[in-house]
Amino acid sequence: MASSAADAIERIVAGNRVYAQKTTEQDPNAFADLSKGQWPEILWIGCADSRVPETTICNCKPGDIFVHRNIANCVHAHDNNTAAVVQYAVGALGVKKVIVCGHTRCGGAQHSLNDHDLGETLNTWLHPMRELRRKHKAELDNLPDDDARAVRIAELNVIQSLDVLKQHPAVTKAINDRGLTLHGMIFDITNGQLRLLEESGGRRANVGLWSPS
Repeated sequence: MASSAADAIERIVAGNRVYAQKTTEQDPNAFADLSKGQWPEILWIGCADSRVPETTICNCKPGDIFVHRNIANCVHAHDNNTAAVVQYAVGALGVKKVIVCGHTRCGGAQHSLNDHDLGETLNTWLHPMRELRRKHKAELDNLPDDDARAVRIAELNVIQSLDVLKQHPAVTKAINDRGLTLHGMIFDITNGQLRLLEESGGRRANVGLWSPS
């Protein structure tokens, strides 16, 4: 196990050297430009899943996307971690778009199909998704299998997360003052494609107000 862990570290350090060399060869000013600051137009809220690296799947470069990732790309109204990222991205960096991106084969969505004990932290984190399962039970029961149900839970979670975001004070102000827009997407791991679920510049009032605590 120790040898395997060491090999993994060596692999990413070696990979970093290749990245730095190739980047400099392609653009000698790349790192000098990055060191001047960041001006991303997009805040991406995605899943921590290792198969969904936003810069890679969107064919973007460092500096293009400001990123927050967590288990199952959830946005909870009382999560200070997400609140801080949103405040900085929207308020300080002035991003123009906020994307919440879920994905197929999501472990969080799959675990939300039942109430199995995952430990206190994960049970608490996934509780809103499990509530979505209960709320949409009739719809989910009509789907052919658990894979389809997990995808639908992932979609519903993205939409719910957008609802919460629309009530974050910095987001509300940016929507009204400068036309910030919010977008929901699903990344299909089976074919590498992004699918747009929802985009909006308004706010809906069916989720509790944002009040980090």
